[in-house]
Amino acid sequence: MVASDKLFFWLFQDRTERLQPLVASLLADMDGYSFTAPVIKEREVRPDGLFLPPVEQLLDKPALIMEAQMAAHPEFFLRLYNNSSLLLMHQFRQGQPLRHWRMVVFCPSRELNFGDPIPVAEFLKERVIWIELAPDRLPPSAPPLQKALGLLLLPEEQLPSSAATIREQAATTPLADELDDVIAAILLSRFNGRSITDICAMGGITLDDFTNSVAYKEIFGRGLEEGQQLGRQEGRLEGRQEGRLEGRKAEAAAMTLRQLQRRCGSLPLDQKTSVQALPLADLEALADALLDFQGPADLTAWLSQRHG
Repeated sequence: MVASDKLFFWLFQDRTERLQPLVASLLADMDGYSFTAPVIKEREVRPDGLFLPPVEQLLDKPALIMEAQMAAHPEFFLRLYNNSSLLLMHQFRQGQPLRHWRMVVFCPSRELNFGDPIPVAEFLKERVIWIELAPDRLPPSAPPLQKALGLLLLPEEQLPSSAATIREQAATTPLADELDDVIAAILLSRFNGRSITDICAMGGITLDDFTNSVAYKEIFGRGLEEGQQLGRQEGRLEGRQEGRLEGRKAEAAAMTLRQLQRRCGSLPLDQKTSVQALPLADLEALADALLDFQGPADLTAWLSQRHG
């Protein structure tokens, strides 16, 4: 499974209102909120997202700091606490101090091993909103987007029927017209090494709709415009599979290098070359691993392990 910050960034970068049903107990609306993913210069820390209300409402409405953690990590509670403090300092120095703020965490379950909660118990109780995605943690009343993100964790054989159910439930909501794009983004994030026909079957999406989706074009499809042509005839699609794989590898390398630059600063040429030479599976592994990098030394150690 690949579930990295690029999916969550795409979901909210131009559609901040998508988050509102997930935090309805906190905010009745999110009109005027903006969304960024600021780099905090002190340690090149980058939260997965920051939702800011309009400047004139900063004293009345909370800012929302977003983090997505899809696997157990024994330092996550401490990292969450630490990074929120760094972000508060960053915003203060930028002239936009945050007086009211909450942390919104997407995860399979808050019961995963995220470390010892006792040292940060007050922080977890007062500041953190958990949005759980595992099937046994999803409440029946969960908003459609929360259920759609649960597709990241469902067994593959359950995906078609679950996607169909989510479409029915979303039919009368603002998400209805864009649900295919959201499902496409989620399945691409999870199965970006699989064929387009497989992914379409999982999500109940036609080849034409898939290759013309915003998710395909904006997240994974840049430089792969031929996929729109190939999608119309499966035979031609399969005939150019190798070309698509090369395009996907180049796109993955470019995106990983951009993320590394945000985490580790400017990379030397030999490291850039090493990353570009990685096979697709290793690039996907690096895209997940770099979320925990704190600086250039982490990248050096990771590459040494791969080459060792």
